[in-house]
Amino acid sequence: MPPAIYTTPEPDATDTEVIAEIRTMRESLADVLRVPRRWTGNLRRTTQARAIKGSNSIEGYNVTDQDAVAAVDDEEPLTADDRTWAEILGYRRVMTYVLSIASQTGFTPSSQMLGMLHFMLLEHDLDKSPGQFRTGPIYVRDSGNGETVYEAPDADLVPELVDALIESVRRDSARTSENATLLDPMVRAAMAHLNLVMIHPFRDGNGRMSRALQTMVLAQDRVLEPTFSSVEEWLGNNTDDYYRVLAATGQGSWHPENDASLWVKFNLRAHHMQAQTLRRRFRTAEETWLRLDDLVRQHKLPDRASDPLFDATLGSRVTRAGYMKRSGLEERTASRDLVRLAELGLLQPHGKTRARHYLAGPEIDVLRSQVQRDRGRLDDPYPDLPGELRKLTAS
Repeated sequence: MPPAIYTTPEPDATDTEVIAEIRTMRESLADVLRVPRRWTGNLRRTTQARAIKGSNSIEGYNVTDQDAVAAVDDEEPLTADDRTWAEILGYRRVMTYVLSIASQTGFTPSSQMLGMLHFMLLEHDLDKSPGQFRTGPIYVRDSGNGETVYEAPDADLVPELVDALIESVRRDSARTSENATLLDPMVRAAMAHLNLVMIHPFRDGNGRMSRALQTMVLAQDRVLEPTFSSVEEWLGNNTDDYYRVLAATGQGSWHPENDASLWVKFNLRAHHMQAQTLRRRFRTAEETWLRLDDLVRQHKLPDRASDPLFDATLGSRVTRAGYMKRSGLEERTASRDLVRLAELGLLQPHGKTRARHYLAGPEIDVLRSQVQRDRGRLDDPYPDLPGELRKLTAS
């Protein structure tokens, strides 16, 4: 008989309603993406970068928005130190693989694949046994006071617990049920995340591996493309609540008998808020391109100049190499375009020679502010949840 792992709780009426709302938003976003738009590629890059940044920030590896995009573009960082950059690149490798393979027909995860992904994540630090399950105990400690907040299950149980987790992911992805909500990919992905992070099978990198597994399961939904399905950006922006809900669910050690209802609600809230954020960004991107087109015509620039200007409105740095790669331009033409944009004050140059890059100029900053001014607030589907988590963990 396989060992017990956390089981999926029965959704309540609110959960069912929230799932329906998320799915409506996700289908609407997918409809937008099916029609080719000039901003899709740029937004895809920054969305992946935000996910990488968010997941790593939970573990204390913080980078700027510009460096996160540089990781996606395979460019050098501006400010990240060597240790942080190695962690960022490791996670970029993991997510690049997950996003490319997980949505393919017939794909199924395995414990061997988890080991391979873990090696990708930490191959720069062989002292952390990348690709191997831990062979001893492991404790999660509060970075503030050093106290132990979680004790993972015995190392001897790890292989069979991971096998049970993988089997549950495979089984649920193939099942049909009268309760479709119980098997919704968002719920299944959340439970895969919970079980892996609670098993804590590796010496390091367990949080990022769990979030990567969540994205992997989400990718199999095939409603919204995997890059836009992840909630890692939102989790990174809500780290305190993320740790609170894990503490409330785990209660200090391996307790698979505990109720995971709060955990599922927390994840559904993340999906709802992230979907609203993406919907708003899609609308903002469309309006931004229209305004940039007017700006380009006003300055009698080639149409292609809108591309680096759009990147600048997203807060990304613009480099000659990146511009050449995306536009297919020759080096001389790309250089001439960027110099002209800088002369007009639309872009501001920073650095010299090979390190030169460009950021938004004052006029682009104003344009961005105008577009974002009336975005409105997001609608919280579980407005009482953050307060409930604070009370539970405080007690």
